[in-house]
This record gives sequence, C-alpha cells and structure tokens, in this order.
Amino acid sequence: MLPRPYRDYGSYLRGLFGCRVQKISLDAGLTCPNRDGKLGHGGCIYCNGRGSGTGASRRSQSIAEQISDAKPYLRARYGASKFLAYFQSFSNTYAPLPVLRAMFEQALADQDIAGLSIGTRPDCLAHEALEYLGKLSAHRYVCLELGLQSANNTTLACIRRGHGVEAFEDAVRRTRVHKIPICVHIILGLPGETRDDMVRTAQFIASQDIQAIKIHTLYVVKDTELEQLYLRGEYRCLSREEYVAIAAEVLSHLRSDIVIQRLTGDPHPDELVAPPWTLEKRANLAAIHAYMHERGLYQGKALENRDEMFSNGCIDTAVRVS
Repeated sequence: MLPRPYRDYGSYLRGLFGCRVQKISLDAGLTCPNRDGKLGHGGCIYCNGRGSGTGASRRSQSIAEQISDAKPYLRARYGASKFLAYFQSFSNTYAPLPVLRAMFEQALADQDIAGLSIGTRPDCLAHEALEYLGKLSAHRYVCLELGLQSANNTTLACIRRGHGVEAFEDAVRRTRVHKIPICVHIILGLPGETRDDMVRTAQFIASQDIQAIKIHTLYVVKDTELEQLYLRGEYRCLSREEYVAIAAEVLSHLRSDIVIQRLTGDPHPDELVAPPWTLEKRANLAAIHAYMHERGLYQGKALENRDEMFSNGCIDTAVRVS
C-alpha cells in the first residue's frame, strides 16, 4: 500500500495520544449570527436548518448522552480507544461564556474524551471565550475549527457568508496569541470560482498561522438557496474527476506541516440532492491518492518549486488575496 501523499489526521492523532482517536460529532443546540437575524443573511446559501448537525439537541439529548450513545459504535467500527468531542453544528463559540464553559466541561468530564474540536466562525470569537479556551488548552487538547470557505471576498459575498477574509486573518491572530491550534475549513466548487481561485485560497492559507485544514466538496442539500440555484440550472457541481484534480493541486500548495483533517465532503444521504458521487468517500479518497501518486504530487510540492523560483529571482511578489 502506497503512503498517503499528505500529512493525514489519523496518524497525527495517534502520534499525539498514542492510540486510535475518533471524533464524536455533537450538537449543542446553538445557532450562528448568519441565521439568527444579527447579520440578516438567512444563512450561507449551502446551509440548511440542520447546520451540519445531528439534530440531537432538538431531541433533547445532553452532551453527555450524545457522547455515551456514540462511543460503542465508534469503538466497534474504528477500534477507537479515545475520542475528541467535536462541537460541529452551527457556531460553537456563539453564546455567553457560562454556556460555553458548561457544555465544554460536560464533554471533558467523560474519561474517554481526550480533548475538544470546536467548529465556529471567525466573527464569533469573543475575547473572554478565547481567554478561557487558551487556559483550557494549557492542560487539555483544544482545536478551533474556523470556517473560511474561500479567500476570495467576492465569493464570500456570493455565498452570503457574512464576513470577509479580513475577519479570518484577525481571528487567526487573536487565537494564536493564546496558542490554540486552528483548523481552517475551505470548500472547493463554490459558485463562480475557477480552479485558479481555489489554488489562490490554498496559497493564502499556506501564509497563515494555521495548523490543520478540512477540504470539503460543495454538494447540494435540500432546503437551501443552493438547491434552488441548482434546480434552475444556475449552478453546476464539480465532477469527481474535476474535484480530484483540484484537491490534489490544492494539497500541493499547502505547507507540509499542515495536518489534513478532511479531503472530501460528507453529506447526509437523506438530504443530498447532488452530486451522487460525494457519498462514495472511500472511492473519492482512493481517486485523489491515485491521481497524486501517478503525477508525483504531494503536499507542499508547489511551495518547494515556488521557493526555488524566489531564490532565482523569478517571482517578486507573493500571492495575496484581499
């Protein structure tokens, strides 16, 4: 079996904790400023009312109950010994500090929880929350997952993201002051973006003080603005072949120290409208691996070539997206 041509997350966690570690997706029942009226956008065009969550909060399941329910399945399927509490749905720093403290500490009270992964937005990081998480990360594993999606402000406006690239840069600076590791989320195949746009996003990320990345496929789910665009023929999904080639190129522009937490989307089968190939996670990963090996590509390769061009005086300006 050929080695993966990138720094994979499973190996990173095993090196950190000495055992197989698996994430448990949690729904804390929070929302985000793009949905509750604060920004007035009604949500990103690809996000529905579930917000990538499990719906557990609506079923009145506590954080502790969600963890307890998930552990047996994840142990049996993956052989996991420890778990990360992954606060996934919506924006999980978008609440008063006492609420955040209660839900994070409820998760950490479980002896099998090795740490926290907290999904949120760059514009939802209050000073007191970062200060608390910084102190927590001094003795427990904590990772903040920040949704950027694209380093193109025109794209961010098109998808009704509600913030610009500048908010992400500010969030990275303020988070890293507290030495909290950051995982950035990006989406490939956003409306109007070219392959060059997506590569420029990778180049921008390589310039930032981030430690991990999740690369998502844009897929169409029910009850979203994107679904309406798709049904009217105003949005075309990437084919698997297009996605594989772009994902491989994006990886080649990322620093080799960045941990790759995800390389595909992961839609709910009952919500997916298109494209159907996004449900075939193993096949998609295998296609990316094969494509990269066949072409001699690996994470950071383009940066090596770029560094060589800098040293030879062939490039005089770094790529910068504003």
